[in-house]
Amino acid sequence: MKKYFILVGSPPGCGKTYISMELARLLNNPVYLDKDSIIPLSKMVFKAGKEPYNRSSEFFEEYLRDAEYEAILQVAFECLLFNQHVILNAPFSKEFRSRQYINSLKDKLKTYDANLIPVWVECDPDISHKRMIERNSDRDTWKLSNWDEYVRNENFSLPNLDELYVVHNSDSESFKFDLKELLKIL
Repeated sequence: MKKYFILVGSPPGCGKTYISMELARLLNNPVYLDKDSIIPLSKMVFKAGKEPYNRSSEFFEEYLRDAEYEAILQVAFECLLFNQHVILNAPFSKEFRSRQYINSLKDKLKTYDANLIPVWVECDPDISHKRMIERNSDRDTWKLSNWDEYVRNENFSLPNLDELYVVHNSDSESFKFDLKELLKIL
């Protein structure tokens, strides 16, 4: 039985969680993982390092970002041993823009007889801003307080991957159509 390792990425506030959960609801008993689930552990690292909690900081980039990805990916790989569909929701902002990373991931997935399905959630930055305000999460505090700087440094453009599936999430009609198309390959 072929397995599917589905990575759902985009900048924060674009709808990764919503789309991932809708996809999980429509598939037959998938494993759903969200990188945000390990934020409590990261908060303790900020505390131990006597650093302010800021997921856009140099401290986060140096000590936490890659470790969070490594940890949640390891859990996801283990889930492939027992399930046909594993959905992992995380920004993947650097990873989706690295051909070397994607190829390395594909090679690793061969040992699980799994296909990589990269999904990018495309959304207008203004809608992302509105969603961040509405969800009122402490992980967005710096972004919202420094919105212009954040948008300048965050890449909302589509990654250049041939096999990338795009879900347009600025309106519900596009989202529904794109999700149906994605389901056809799973």
